[in-house]
Amino acid sequence: MRTSHIPPPKGRLRRLAALVLGCALAGAGIAAEPLLGPGDTVRVMVVENPELTTEGRLSLDGTLGLPLLGEVTIGGHTPADASRLIAAQLRDSKMLRDPHVSVSIVEARSRRVQVLGHVAKPGQYALDGTNEHLSDVLAAAGGRSEDGSDHVVVTRRDGKEEHFDIDVARMYKDGDLTRDVRLQSGDVVYVPAAPVFYVYGAVQRAGVYRLEDDTSVRAALSIGGGLTPRGSERGISIHRRMPDGSTHDLHAKLTDAVEANDVIYVRESLF
Repeated sequence: MRTSHIPPPKGRLRRLAALVLGCALAGAGIAAEPLLGPGDTVRVMVVENPELTTEGRLSLDGTLGLPLLGEVTIGGHTPADASRLIAAQLRDSKMLRDPHVSVSIVEARSRRVQVLGHVAKPGQYALDGTNEHLSDVLAAAGGRSEDGSDHVVVTRRDGKEEHFDIDVARMYKDGDLTRDVRLQSGDVVYVPAAPVFYVYGAVQRAGVYRLEDDTSVRAALSIGGGLTPRGSERGISIHRRMPDGSTHDLHAKLTDAVEANDVIYVRESLF
């Protein structure tokens, strides 16, 4: 597993404010301009000759039929490179003296990412040049579901497999947009189930609850409705699974931090 830093994207505050879920990735440099591929729909405009404007879908071999030129291969090129390639072919064909060509992506079908796990709408989502950041894709997927974690895992297979853990809630809280990464085709975005803790014994509402960052025993008991009249603050224990797989019963103080899957038990007072 390798982690690197990503330069901050700009002008993304409004998108982030609208999202239910956000995340933080410490990894992978910003991707270059997207490459065109089979299935992508593009618009080709010749500034001096608007009647030559063409919109179409690239064939399986990356070609597009254009007026005056016929089939032109632009698959594997960026839109900017494709613009220069078409302009050069128009000049070389003597059809136009000094054409200025613009190629833009209308719909991306060749570049997709998968969004899996606890989101409202899991599935495949296209990267179209304007919808490529993690926050965009999560928004398209409807954000995390109620039981989804604030941490998101991005898996990237770019020569070798890499995994990145992103704390979405903290990114929103801190306004740290350096972690709103630009995704690459083939990335898998996974939202796991949220961590939980359990409260039992002499509490008002025993049950299972979502674990937020920096939750103390005091806060956990408050979420469980507080102690019953016979509940004892001196009789609080935590049943905790340790990293080696063993389980320990720990005497707990109200200021102790709660960890994922902790079972908090409150005994009744003897008097």
